[in-house]
Amino acid sequence: MKLQIASRLAVFAVLELAAHPDRQISAAEIADKYGVSTHHLAKVMHTLGRAGLVRSVRGAGGGYQFSGNAKRTTLIDIIQLFERVGDVENASGEPGEDTSAGGALRQILDEIDDITRATLSSVTVSTLLKLIDRRGSAGPSDVGVGATPYS
Repeated sequence: MKLQIASRLAVFAVLELAAHPDRQISAAEIADKYGVSTHHLAKVMHTLGRAGLVRSVRGAGGGYQFSGNAKRTTLIDIIQLFERVGDVENASGEPGEDTSAGGALRQILDEIDDITRATLSSVTVSTLLKLIDRRGSAGPSDVGVGATPYS
């Protein structure tokens, strides 16, 4: 599964903020770490703010803080803000969809979509932070660097 850049940035930003709940982190700091424009990340942060996952702290030393619950916020909560996860409706107009082979393929693809949604729904921010720590990285500040639960 490949995520859109906004989804990836949102996950990375949430992990950064949740790993450091006692401080405010600027969008520029997160953008620099992941090599993206501050402008693009600001759009992502705005969407996360509207969803109640982050809050903006103004003034000197301001930035963003995680305002969600790390034990209840899942990957699907974050990713669905930016893209559809799995095809929630059967594809229409696909070549061969009305054949038995097309129906069989659709059934398999629907099962894959269901598994993807279930997996993303079961992985919390807290779980990811623990996974990052277990992988022996330099700490939660290294979130997102090659971390997958299966490697």
